[in-house]
Amino acid sequence: MRRNLAARMGVWSAHHRRTAIIGWLLFVVLATAAGGASGMVEMSASEQGTGDSARAQKILDDAGLDQPAGELVLVSSGTAGGWKAAAAELSEAIGKTGEAQKIEPPLASQNGREALIRFQIKGDSKTAADRVQPVLDAVRDTGKAQQGVEIHQFGQASSEKWLGDLLSEDFQRAEFTAVPLALGILLVAFGAVVAALLPVGLALTACMAAFGLLSLASHQLHLFQTTYSVMFLMGLAVGVDYCLFYLRRERDERAAGHDAETALRIAAATSGRAVLVSGVTVMLAMAGMFLSGLMLFKGFALATIIVVFIAMLGSVTVLPALLAWLGDRIDAGRIPFLNRRGKKGAHESGAVAGAVLRPVLAKPKLFAFGAVAVLLVLAAPALGMKTESLGMEKQFGSDASLSVAYKKVTEAFPGGPEPARVVVKADDIDSERMRGALARFDPSDVTVHQAKNVAEIEVVLAGNGNDSRSKDALADLRDKRVPAAFGGTGAQVFVGGELAESVDFNDQLKRGIVPVFAFITAVTFLLMLFCFRSYVIAVTSILLNLLSVAAAYGVMVAVFQHGWGASALGTEAVGAIEGWMPLFVLVVLFGLSMDYHVFVVSRIREARDRGTDTRAAINEGIRRTAGAVTGAAAIMVAVFAVFGTLSMQDMQQMGVGLAAAVLLDATIVRMVLLPSVMALLGERNWRTPRGLGWLPRMDHGEAEVPTPGGRHVAPVGAGR
Repeated sequence: MRRNLAARMGVWSAHHRRTAIIGWLLFVVLATAAGGASGMVEMSASEQGTGDSARAQKILDDAGLDQPAGELVLVSSGTAGGWKAAAAELSEAIGKTGEAQKIEPPLASQNGREALIRFQIKGDSKTAADRVQPVLDAVRDTGKAQQGVEIHQFGQASSEKWLGDLLSEDFQRAEFTAVPLALGILLVAFGAVVAALLPVGLALTACMAAFGLLSLASHQLHLFQTTYSVMFLMGLAVGVDYCLFYLRRERDERAAGHDAETALRIAAATSGRAVLVSGVTVMLAMAGMFLSGLMLFKGFALATIIVVFIAMLGSVTVLPALLAWLGDRIDAGRIPFLNRRGKKGAHESGAVAGAVLRPVLAKPKLFAFGAVAVLLVLAAPALGMKTESLGMEKQFGSDASLSVAYKKVTEAFPGGPEPARVVVKADDIDSERMRGALARFDPSDVTVHQAKNVAEIEVVLAGNGNDSRSKDALADLRDKRVPAAFGGTGAQVFVGGELAESVDFNDQLKRGIVPVFAFITAVTFLLMLFCFRSYVIAVTSILLNLLSVAAAYGVMVAVFQHGWGASALGTEAVGAIEGWMPLFVLVVLFGLSMDYHVFVVSRIREARDRGTDTRAAINEGIRRTAGAVTGAAAIMVAVFAVFGTLSMQDMQQMGVGLAAAVLLDATIVRMVLLPSVMALLGERNWRTPRGLGWLPRMDHGEAEVPTPGGRHVAPVGAGR
């Protein structure tokens, strides 16, 4: 009997269960150990960015010039000069820590009520956050001992320390919350402890192996610090979903009366095949991020591809082996009132789906227009989407200690926290022409490294460092002041700094989204065409995905840009969407939407190939997949929603956006829009254009589907 690849893998694993299980465990252990031994390599400052700001940082990196981590301490009082005693004591305390250097005398503000103490943390700036704690303690203790003054600290080392601690706490909480949530949903879905633990266990081992392989890969493609958390988010959601699809089909076939071996073979040939197609689709969609031109997204792409591949591989190899080994023990640990499987394998979810489908299939045109209208209304706010690299206050909230310190410093000393940095590299930095060019700037802001033929110029920008005034000042510096000073010198001159990095990053995002979008739509179309031999299914897949993405954009804009319902979600409106979010959400949703789409449409096509007419096949396919899709969607929504509770605004936007999109995709799109559109298209769903008759025919089930009574039902429609 001819079997597809997934069926062959599943049958082999079931017959060689010991080899499959031990092989999987060895793979996980070896990958984890190798990754732990090698460690992860994080990207450098120049690799994080793009454009002129990245080139400026690259010159400094190549020259081995490390700018020590700068720190600022603001001392303010209610009266002019009231800060002097506190500032003197503070400077002394900072010096005694032994971690600070170049402590400058206090600089008074224009009204005389504030003073700014500047200094640097000794040693390598990349590890300054590890050594800044004694300074933080000294500043805190001095502030407590002083009366009538406020003290706020902000700088590279202190902010990295604060951010690192926050991210570590946040992601640890998210990871320890997401797993119990997924387990709880699976307990409800299966009503048995062993059946619920199996998908979670496989997903976690897949993530462990992926962590190890990613650490090894990071020596070639350096990673951002949050890449592991993004990979865990994707790996847990996808890994549990794939196992859930597979396991649910096997349980359904067992409940329908098939013996264990037959049930497993059917699950491998159907759900296993859908898992392979879905996994390949997700991986190829994620590969689109390599076209963004940003190393951050290349790291995200690599991480998600690795974890999805391992989760997919585990679902079609070790999972069948475990199911064959466990047999009926998969239902061990039954939980009263949760295991509601009927004698014939029917589920309440199928009954609910049937109730929804009856009116949808009776009046498909009405429900198709209604569903599209709802999604377009949700998407409408996206037309006014504003993107930017969120500043300190927007990213962490106006009440966060880091935001308060940053705001106080910028109000008293505009441009102080992060001035623009002009980096100059010349053949002879000490030549008369170069000295004349550098003289156009304030000598106190120019640092010349003669041995490296490099100069650095700090330029204070107007505004608060991220507003329109600051951006205008940066544009003036780049377009007018720098060309006027260095034109004709032959020197390489680039403008960096925090604002320049943000502007360059967002500009690259805007350029990168077009090729990324073109790539993932083309890949989705070709894969669906190859899988279902129907350009109608392929086009429908893309349109449905676009509606889901547009609705997700609309929800994000409504909540985080306009503040509609933001307080109910425990967040606040910031007037913009994080610059990298639209591209990331587009790619992730295009990939994840295919999980449900491939699974549902494959089941519909399976019924159609058995001779069922299209409308009845739609009804059967959606009813029989309703339980698995509902469970999978609930897990994804729960996992993503956890990330919506984190402290950083971009993580909140990602979590809420993805959770809303998956919820809409699994309900309105898959339960209403997909069946109504397919019902309207009828037989046109399955037409293969004459010019594409050469496409290979892919089975959507067994060549012969055995029934519990021993009769074989041969599929029909193979010649369509």
